Amino acid sequence: MNAVYQFDEAARLPLTGDNCAVATRQLDAGTVIHYEGQALTLDYTVMEGHRFAVKPIAPGEELLSWGLPFGVALQSIQPGHYVINDAVRDALSVRKLKFALPAEPNFADQLYPYVLDEAGFQPATASPAYAETRTFMGYRRSEARGVGTRNHVVLLGTTSRTGSYVKQLAARMQGELGNYPNIDGIQPVAHTEGGTEKPNNLELLLRTLAGFIVNPNVGAVLVVDYGIEPVTNAMVEAYLREHNYPIDEVLHKFMSLQGGFEDNLAKGEAIVREWLPAVNAMQRTPESISHLKIGLQCGGSDAFSGISANPLLGWISEELVRYGGSASLAETDELIGAEPYVLSKVRNVETARKFLELVQRFKERASWHGSSAEGNPSGGNKYRGLYNIYLKSIGAARKKDPGTRLDYATEYGELMKESGFYFMDSPGNDLESIAGQIAAGCNLIFFTTGNGSITNFPYVPTVKVVTTTRRFQLLSNDMDVNAGQYLEGTSMDELGKEVFDLTIRIASGQRSVGEKAGHAQVQIWRNWRQNDASQLETLLHTPVPTGEPIEIREDAEAAGSPIRFLFNRHQDRLSSDNIGLILPTSLCAGQVANMIAQRLNKQGTGQPELSRFVALAHTEGCGNSAGQSEQLYARTMIGYITHPMVKHCLLLEHGCEKTHNDYMRHQMEEMGVDASRLGFASIQLDGGITKVTQKVEAWFAGQLAAAGESEKATAGLEGLRIGIVTDGLVSDNEAEQLAKLTKMIVGAGGLVVVPENSGLFSAAAYDKNMFTTSNIRPSIAYGEHARKNGFHIMENPTEHWVETVTGLAATGVELMIALAGNHPMQTHPFVPMLQMTSKPAMLQSYHNDLDLPLSGDPNAWTKQILERSKEIIEHTYTPRLFRQGNVDFQLTRGLLGVSL
Repeated sequence: MNAVYQFDEAARLPLTGDNCAVATRQLDAGTVIHYEGQALTLDYTVMEGHRFAVKPIAPGEELLSWGLPFGVALQSIQPGHYVINDAVRDALSVRKLKFALPAEPNFADQLYPYVLDEAGFQPATASPAYAETRTFMGYRRSEARGVGTRNHVVLLGTTSRTGSYVKQLAARMQGELGNYPNIDGIQPVAHTEGGTEKPNNLELLLRTLAGFIVNPNVGAVLVVDYGIEPVTNAMVEAYLREHNYPIDEVLHKFMSLQGGFEDNLAKGEAIVREWLPAVNAMQRTPESISHLKIGLQCGGSDAFSGISANPLLGWISEELVRYGGSASLAETDELIGAEPYVLSKVRNVETARKFLELVQRFKERASWHGSSAEGNPSGGNKYRGLYNIYLKSIGAARKKDPGTRLDYATEYGELMKESGFYFMDSPGNDLESIAGQIAAGCNLIFFTTGNGSITNFPYVPTVKVVTTTRRFQLLSNDMDVNAGQYLEGTSMDELGKEVFDLTIRIASGQRSVGEKAGHAQVQIWRNWRQNDASQLETLLHTPVPTGEPIEIREDAEAAGSPIRFLFNRHQDRLSSDNIGLILPTSLCAGQVANMIAQRLNKQGTGQPELSRFVALAHTEGCGNSAGQSEQLYARTMIGYITHPMVKHCLLLEHGCEKTHNDYMRHQMEEMGVDASRLGFASIQLDGGITKVTQKVEAWFAGQLAAAGESEKATAGLEGLRIGIVTDGLVSDNEAEQLAKLTKMIVGAGGLVVVPENSGLFSAAAYDKNMFTTSNIRPSIAYGEHARKNGFHIMENPTEHWVETVTGLAATGVELMIALAGNHPMQTHPFVPMLQMTSKPAMLQSYHNDLDLPLSGDPNAWTKQILERSKEIIEHTYTPRLFRQGNVDFQLTRGLLGVSL
């Protein structure tokens, strides 16, 4: 029997006059809905958050939500018909649905460009200011810096190269906090940027780092570099002073790392310890809420974001601006299609013009990379009812109240110097956008979410507002506010006042749910590789590597070695280690994956069969371009899933990303990989951090109970799977001995992989000893699992050390031999790295970090490398920098990746 509902029991109309309604629950095909005196019968099952017509829509007629168009009908659409486009049909096709979808789309994404009528433009007046003020308990800094809602010691890595240093230093210092009750935290700020030559985001990066340093929530800041990166402390300090940032009003120090990693940790610890009493002496005082600057964000959005949660933020920001405070709307590509609404009330024509210029610039940058800014919605967005960027944007724009005037349109990270309502240029990637708002001076972040995003920033509290009561109940331990109350009858004024009071309490020190959870992450707007479209066609049609090993010279002198290695035997393969891998499918699941892995390791789960659990937290999977970049990402992820050192693997999705679990299953099916042996868990769908942790623990316990102990086996060089990486120039002696090592391993039947831009290929001694022909091309793609042993060159569309190592490890190598030229580098989370050099200055400065000094007779080096490799493979020696915590992981986006 078909279900029958009154309209309000089953759907919502975003705005009176719309011709499409939003289902508030899943409605099966045949469901009858009574609406305005007529009975509508649904032709297909309509998922919660998806839309159906409530009025006849003729071919060519616009489909409307909030009174704005989000598409054009391709055919006649009758009341009760499910409205669907191609993008949603594609997104749902990889999901395991239990009902049929329409065979064809009935509307297309189409929107006419917005044109500003400058001749008829009328400047808008601001909403009347309140005569009285309200106060919160904040940390008064200087007049230029404002008032903080928190008091943190920040450890800032200037580039990606010092990210692992600040994380390790912060970990060493956590035990001190109990002695200093007025310090909210000692927070590492590590990011992915500044590690490659001539980055296109240099100005943006310097502006962001400068803003991070002077944000009012910073009590003191240690800024760390090596002094030789493309972006240095000297450049950051010069930018701060040139642009009049109040750097002298912040307790700070710029520190360049010199010498051993452990020695530098001791130096950093001494600096921070000296600061702690002074930072602890800073006290909260009553301050006007005009000092509050709130960043407005949405992530994991759904069809109700624009109905409940985003209008709630619009109410709060309007109220705050009337009290003299500031609010920042961001995510440029998530306002495409909402221009008429955003610009309905603007301070002056210059602001309107700047807003449109920023949108156009964003579109152009995306086009250089073979992408469209309109392609932003993730698979999770579409699954939850946001069919295209226009529909997503119309809802996202409701974070600006209809009565609020747009006062300023600014660059990413540009300081908010006056009170008012701002738009800041940024990508739709939530974390990248938030970083810009923090740099602009925001001291509180509001984050609306339909699916239940759990992300946080380290030293500015995040208040999470969920769109529906059903989702709030599922994730009640991870969300702060239930905006679903509005859908159930609570007035927006009543709900707004309640949340505004919560805002003041959190600004005064009450911890948000995210702060209590204890996880946070940072991502700055990532560098983009192309500044025009001149190389686009070439890059789009780059030949795919064959996967076949590259022929190299045979060498009788390099043949054979008596050395034997002890391995684990996994059915038909050998492995040097057994690890349990938790693989987050996107950046937003990364920190939760880390927390679970740490918990399992602390409990000793799986030992001795598993050596440890590892989580590979990264910054990808959501908010970056599709096409080649997404294929590269999926290929690399699958390289880790199939890695020989991985005994058991579970994929952990956030739940709303582009590359969710079902997406990964589909990719594995396309690549011929068996997904049946893997575990799958979802932070959002499994009920939040606590419940998903329990699920992950139970899955691994089941796998360990069912699996027997690994057998041991010995093998010679044929059992080796080696990657070789180099930093800096390679000497002739180094090149000759690495060529000899390569030929020994390959000749015995083992695997050697070298990245295509390795310094080895610039060394004549390596080239002449290795190859019989010129114009050698890569044989495997970045992150591609090497299916055949032999010698391989891996495509490497990056100069970034950690990105190179990340791709190399995914090929299946079990040991990386690193020739350090400038200083020892970050190591990999589970593939060991043997760092060595023959340079006397390096040997003197970094003797505590290097694993093998190459000195004396070069002809003895190969034997020394193999002996140390045996110790590492058999776990009698642990590489020094891994032991000290200098570990990092980061996927490249390739040549065409760009943030959306």
